[in-house]
Amino acid sequence: MNKNEKFVITINRELGSGGRTVGRLLAEKLGVPFYDKAVIKALQEKFNLTTEEIERLKGRKHSWWADVERILKIDAGMSMDYYLPKKDSVPDLLTTDEMFKTETLILQDLAAEKSCVVAGRSGFHVFRDHPNHLSILIQASKEYRIVRVARKQNISEDEARKTIEKVDKMRENYVKKYTGTSRYDTRNYQLVISADGKTEEQIADMIMQYIR
Repeated sequence: MNKNEKFVITINRELGSGGRTVGRLLAEKLGVPFYDKAVIKALQEKFNLTTEEIERLKGRKHSWWADVERILKIDAGMSMDYYLPKKDSVPDLLTTDEMFKTETLILQDLAAEKSCVVAGRSGFHVFRDHPNHLSILIQASKEYRIVRVARKQNISEDEARKTIEKVDKMRENYVKKYTGTSRYDTRNYQLVISADGKTEEQIADMIMQYIR
């Protein structure tokens, strides 16, 4: 990946690995925007977006950037708890074909405007043909993930284990349905990192060193 040209870095991560925080830190170090589910969902709700509406906006040469800047300022004030599945809740992964297509178009349009870091949203697949794309997978042992989720959500380790298992299964089903591959297939990534024994800052620095 050449950071002197327009680029896209995508980060797939396991729940509890710290991958989302790594993505935000990496974006800050590179001076580019960071996109995740919260930003995409906010754009969809603001414009009531469908694939047809996106095409209409593109026809008007509409730029997402002013709206994204406002959303990112709001997003920056959210706590990590906002992004973790709530106790006794069903993770928001019940995506329809239309929603997946809409997310894909939004991400591709955003990346066409500025270099960026994207967390999740099957970014490794959405940008698989991008000429300047770095695809990363951040994993961690089950024990590491359980401890981190339990601490972040203030739940027992048994509850954290059940949450992780539920989310892992749903995310894998989601990825297989819309990409035809497994999110654990390392052939989808240029860089695979284990979070065990490392801080999010250290992982972000490792990625920066890899880019250099």
